[in-house]
Amino acid sequence: MAIYPKMIMEALATVTYAGTKKNLVESGMVADQPAIAQREDGSWKVTVVLEFPRDTDPFLKSTVKAAEAAIKYHCAKALDGMAVEVEIQTEYKSKPRPEVGKMLPQVKNIIAVSSGKGGVGKSTVSANLAIALARLGYKVGLLDCDIFGPSMPKMFHVEDKRPNAVRVDGRDLINPIEAYGVKMLSIGFFVSPDTATLWRGGMATNALKQLIADADWGELDYFILDTPPGTSDIHLTLLQTLAITGAVIVSTPQQVALADARKGIDMYRNEKVNVPILGLVENMAWFTPAELPENKYYIFGKEGCKQLAAEMNVPLLAQIPLVQSICESGDSGEPAAMSSDTATGLAFINLAQAVVTVVNRRNAELPQTKIVGVK
Repeated sequence: MAIYPKMIMEALATVTYAGTKKNLVESGMVADQPAIAQREDGSWKVTVVLEFPRDTDPFLKSTVKAAEAAIKYHCAKALDGMAVEVEIQTEYKSKPRPEVGKMLPQVKNIIAVSSGKGGVGKSTVSANLAIALARLGYKVGLLDCDIFGPSMPKMFHVEDKRPNAVRVDGRDLINPIEAYGVKMLSIGFFVSPDTATLWRGGMATNALKQLIADADWGELDYFILDTPPGTSDIHLTLLQTLAITGAVIVSTPQQVALADARKGIDMYRNEKVNVPILGLVENMAWFTPAELPENKYYIFGKEGCKQLAAEMNVPLLAQIPLVQSICESGDSGEPAAMSSDTATGLAFINLAQAVVTVVNRRNAELPQTKIVGVK
């Protein structure tokens, strides 16, 4: 009695793969001709290679067990009950995600833009900083890390866009949307803008990891992370996934915002984190009405961030005025940084130049940031 490849294929044809609702043969998952060997003692060994879509396939283990059982059953019938050793090897159409520490190998600098509290204009600063860096000639990527309140698609006027998939080095990756010279991704492209995102922390952090590691970011000089306000699971995930070059803290001059900004600075300066603070940005530093462009009204307090920067021994990177055009440009998807002949446009260009300077200094004087260990 003997066993043959045709018999093995017939056995595999009895196993249904849940991902396609078809059997393994119809699904094209048998990657090679089954290998059959008879040992000197008369025993048999069958080796089969099954190809799955990806290494994280939820049906992988159950399918392998079912295939092994089917082969053993069919072979036992042919060999009058003789046991057969079965080895199922697995391959993947899409290569596995790079491990932590090897993600984004072509990205030179990763900048986290953070704020201690919401409502201080952090996303506005992130978007305009990214665009201003691109206007200076740098290759820039922007990731909207606010899973529960994404705003970048609207700020870039690309709400109707949907990222497509591209095949890169054996992996199926998300192709970022490009606008104003910036590659950008947001969970806002994948969820309804009118529906609340009711996800537990684990779902949110997994989605964030996908946007980082399963996207074709390519070669970037600066990768801007628009983080959610406060300190949360999202921040910890970023710190445990990426070696962040430095953080830019955004605040308004008022005391309640400055108190929360201190907490944001403390998070990055924590001895277990050790991400350098590149500097502070004072947003809404003063109000200038369109009809009185020379006037400054300090409605949130005067130079609060300047004083905090001196206290915390970090640079004050920019003071961004509050003018109606910033709000209008954000809502219309035409960011202020696209205009060099306005006070706000010039302020964002100056901010980008300041960030380039402090990043170069940081890279020359300090070692690379280490990824925070998972606890």
